[in-house]
Amino acid sequence: MVDIDTLKFDEKGLIPAIVVDYKSGKVLTLAYMNRESLQISLREKRTCFYSRSRQELWRKGETSGNVQHIVKITADCDKDALTVLVKKDGPACHTGAESCFHNDLFISDEISPFSMEGLMKLIAGRKTEKKEGSYTTYLFEKGIDKILKKVGEESTEVIIAAKADDKKETIYEIADLCYHVLVLMVEMGISIDDVLEELASRHVVDHKVKQEKMTH
Repeated sequence: MVDIDTLKFDEKGLIPAIVVDYKSGKVLTLAYMNRESLQISLREKRTCFYSRSRQELWRKGETSGNVQHIVKITADCDKDALTVLVKKDGPACHTGAESCFHNDLFISDEISPFSMEGLMKLIAGRKTEKKEGSYTTYLFEKGIDKILKKVGEESTEVIIAAKADDKKETIYEIADLCYHVLVLMVEMGISIDDVLEELASRHVVDHKVKQEKMTH
């Protein structure tokens, strides 16, 4: 663990803190901490920053309720910058946006950004705003039985490909299965966060079980 005394604060006694959503990995904001605000953050386990414009400490969410609960703080190799992994109660930006970084400056024509959240949003859009000729819309129109049938078929395809030790085909079939599972999730009103929270709870349980085994 890094000692706070080894961190390199600038000439104004500040250190940049890049705040990141612990689930999505999305950068939420760039703020600054001084020694006191960092100590408060560590003690209260919620972000507290130093406002350069107001020249005072401010706890994120103190007035808005959009508190950021700290999961992990990491210093960079030079120990002059921090990343703060957080679980947020609401938008990070004062504009109401999820992230302060929402003004695109450049978008590559060759490399498209991808995320499960983005795909989920696209799939949900095919249900609420039906698009003619869309396979996803077709699945929603056919209903839960059709969606479940496809999930079953794709699960079988994954098993067949893996049994044949065909890595490329297995990846292809897993992608198909993931897509159809996401369609099922949208149909049932299940979010990615719902699944991640369930997995996280199992991780905690598994960790406790391992500890119990080690003590016996």
